[in-house]
Amino acid sequence: MDPLDSLAETAGPSQAPAWPLPTTSIYAVEYPGYVKHSSIPQAIENLGGQAYLENAFKRTNADGLVELKLRPHNPFSHPIPGETVPTNNIVLKIVKRKRKQAKAPYADGFKGEYTATAIGVATKTVRFRSMADYQYQPNPSDSLVKLRHAMETMDIQGIRSYAFPEEKEDYGIELGASSSSAGPVPMHATDPNLDPQLLGITEEQASTSSAAPSTEGPQAEPIATTSNLRMFPPPVFSRQLIPINYGYKANPASVVSTVVDEKTGEEKKRLINRMRWKGLGPASIMFQDEKVPDKPPQLVEAMRSQMDGALLQKMQEYFAVRPIWTRHALMNQFSVAQAREIVNSKVLLPLVCYVFQDGPYRDTLVRFGYDPRKDPSARFYQRIYFRNSNHPIERPSVVNKRQERSSRTEDHGSSSEAERIGSHIFDGVTLTKETAAFQLCDISDPMLKQMIDECDDLRDVCNERDGWYTTHSLERIKTILRHKFFSLLDGYPATDEECAALLETQSGRERLASRHVPRPGKHNMAKGALRPEDAAALRLRATLDRSIKNVPSQKQ
Repeated sequence: MDPLDSLAETAGPSQAPAWPLPTTSIYAVEYPGYVKHSSIPQAIENLGGQAYLENAFKRTNADGLVELKLRPHNPFSHPIPGETVPTNNIVLKIVKRKRKQAKAPYADGFKGEYTATAIGVATKTVRFRSMADYQYQPNPSDSLVKLRHAMETMDIQGIRSYAFPEEKEDYGIELGASSSSAGPVPMHATDPNLDPQLLGITEEQASTSSAAPSTEGPQAEPIATTSNLRMFPPPVFSRQLIPINYGYKANPASVVSTVVDEKTGEEKKRLINRMRWKGLGPASIMFQDEKVPDKPPQLVEAMRSQMDGALLQKMQEYFAVRPIWTRHALMNQFSVAQAREIVNSKVLLPLVCYVFQDGPYRDTLVRFGYDPRKDPSARFYQRIYFRNSNHPIERPSVVNKRQERSSRTEDHGSSSEAERIGSHIFDGVTLTKETAAFQLCDISDPMLKQMIDECDDLRDVCNERDGWYTTHSLERIKTILRHKFFSLLDGYPATDEECAALLETQSGRERLASRHVPRPGKHNMAKGALRPEDAAALRLRATLDRSIKNVPSQKQ
């Protein structure tokens, strides 16, 4: 065994000395510039002053915005935004001592000794990680610039002396010639690096025009001008705060494509974005359009060969049996994996159907070539929708999505496939969703189905608002459907006696009843909604009517 190894084992590892950590809390600023002891007051002024910095550190992290103004007295200078972030950094005090050595190998004969002492902990730090915005300085002699400076310094006399200047419309001023020249200055004379082809002149004209500039004729060289626009910078030029890490490489989504000019027939090369929007949505028409689409768009048809043939054939079979579907009802006919593939493909639906943008068949999927406006039996496919003001629409959140995904995984075993398949059907007893959007053919409630199947009160021509039903008959269907749906939201199924009482009253025909989850001091202010006390009175009346009907039967 090596004696050195045995010596190291007996000695043990060397330990660094322990030093106490001060509890002093320090605030730090990472200033993006050179700071000397003499320039510290100027740096603090650029940050807004001592009081502004103290208030920024006292605020929360979300409100701790600090602006660095490199030109603090110029109101047109855009500051650099910084943010206050929590840190846990140890602040060290570094002391360098020099000792002169007689035979030192250094050039100056001094040897530096450094000592570091912890003086506190930086609990908050101001960092500047954003790019500086573009800067633009308007003409300082402009009257509006002077007014801005006067408002910045609260100069009352400067504000009162401002007057709107006369608009001369001299937006471009020719650069005047010198005293020895005889005319205006040519364009290329002001910028020798400018390509003459950009000016529409030849190189010979550019070389000879400096001696005798021509200002007449069709080949006259443009005269150098300067802008006289009274332009003032906006509050922000660019919203891009973080530089894009493109690595000096071309956009991978752009490819070189050859195009042919229709006029000249010349081939040119241009960059095409492969990730651009291709417009793969279903063909859509308005209710007033005379013709309905009988085939998919050309762009969609070109991608037919790339789709799953078996799934496409199955969708065509469903549309052959039923020409109009809601998206929710159609997706319930497939398995979860197949429905996900239909949604993700973006092409399967446009290959088999089109959509209406308005009218009684709004947002429904219609089979190609089928016009529900010409078929009275299409009244059963009309769509009824009314909003639920108590069903909030929340912004999507990554955390919520993860939680929902995990909850779906846990509840997947408990939820049956039958409930999912029938979630688009309304039977008046089961609440399947919190938004009301049903086709009339998907309503199986006995009372509503009897009203839907009645053919005595129909129109001869399909109406844009009510479809094939008259306004009176469709409003009756909507009233009962709304009452039954919101009653389920309240936690109880509505009885036929309640609905009959609602239709008997004149107010029931004029006001569309609705319900909501009760909240103290508030009620549903949607169109036709009943107050909670009115709804309770309506239910009490229906209960009393049932009791009165049962009294004679009990006496017998």
